[in-house]
Amino acid sequence: MRAVQDQLIRHGDDRRSRRRRGFAAAVLAVTLALASACTDGGGGKPSGGWQNGDDQPAAPKAAATIVEPKADAKDVPASTGITFTATEAEQTSVELKDSAGGAVEGELAADGKSWLPAGALKYGETYTATVTATGDDGRPATATSTFTTMAKPGKQVRISSFLGDDQVVGVGMPLIVKFSRAVPEDYRDDVQSRMTVTSVPAQEGIWHWVSPTEIRYRPKEFWKANSTVSYRVQAGGLPLGGGWYGRADLSVGIKVGPAVVMTVDNKTKRMTVTKDGSVIKTIPVSLGKKSTPSSSGTMVVIEKLRKTVFDTFEELGPEEGYRTKIDYAQRLTWGGEFIHAAPWSEGQQGRVNVSHGCVNVSMANGAWLFANTRVGDPITVKGTERKLQNGNGWTDWNMSWEQYVKGSALPYEPPTEAAPEESGEPTPTPTA
Repeated sequence: MRAVQDQLIRHGDDRRSRRRRGFAAAVLAVTLALASACTDGGGGKPSGGWQNGDDQPAAPKAAATIVEPKADAKDVPASTGITFTATEAEQTSVELKDSAGGAVEGELAADGKSWLPAGALKYGETYTATVTATGDDGRPATATSTFTTMAKPGKQVRISSFLGDDQVVGVGMPLIVKFSRAVPEDYRDDVQSRMTVTSVPAQEGIWHWVSPTEIRYRPKEFWKANSTVSYRVQAGGLPLGGGWYGRADLSVGIKVGPAVVMTVDNKTKRMTVTKDGSVIKTIPVSLGKKSTPSSSGTMVVIEKLRKTVFDTFEELGPEEGYRTKIDYAQRLTWGGEFIHAAPWSEGQQGRVNVSHGCVNVSMANGAWLFANTRVGDPITVKGTERKLQNGNGWTDWNMSWEQYVKGSALPYEPPTEAAPEESGEPTPTPTA
């Protein structure tokens, strides 16, 4: 009996021992499983978690901050761009979306510090801007700003162009933009910064404020023959002072014809006409007599009138005034100087001046000129008793380049980019 009990006790001890060994093995298995979950299976180094400061990834090298519009800003002008800083960035991108998630097209400014939408934003809409800057480490840094544009303003300034799309003009044609209300001087730089000109081939040029309601653009030299030129005013929603805002953006594309240039020499009483640098015609002329001299200077053709009537009684009085039908008239000044056919002075043309200030030519030569010139073709008159007054017509070319630059509201920066004939791509000309 004792032997049986001893055997049972030993069997019980064996079962308890096996249970203890089983429990220990289970604990060891769990411990190993936990350990393996924190290692990469190849040396026990952390793989999924951050175990200490040395193992945390470095912050992106680049940094981005949106300066304007500020987060949660209200009543933001619809003309707003996105101004930002991006430090240590090798690549920067800007994304702007409306409240429905629709993307807004736009492009970075040349200085890489701002981004401008392709057109004015919607009034009373909420937008979210995201700036992403990526450094040479390949790690992006982002900044976001959500803002709401202002309600549509009641006081709006209309912006218009003298020229229309696809119009063909002469090589002396200035680009002319007018405002329906005077632009205060301290707002003109903002307006001008939103004005761009692109020409193919590229040509150096600048904007010049003629008056508070008019700004013009001319290249440093005459437009190159057969150029294409487009210009844009992104002033929709732009503050213009006194609670007034730009009504809408403006875009125009024109073409430049061949280089037809007229030169009149009072000494020889001859007009020389060149086309693309070659003389194509020499024409006898009669200029203004001494009491009513023609203006010496560089003008351009402002308008062309196949038939018109000159009525000067109010201006010159009953003794000097006249009312005469005129053919092939091309206006040069606001004061009334024209190139026109004058059959009554054909005997004096090429010999003596008898006009009231106009450039008189024969009927045949008047018809030829009318058929071979365009609005914007330049004419330079030399050697008369009176100098052309700036502002009496489109006298942009009567000023030196240095004088013209002074009419810009922005500092002038000469172009540094390769011309498109070298690069094969259109290049925006400076818009200062």
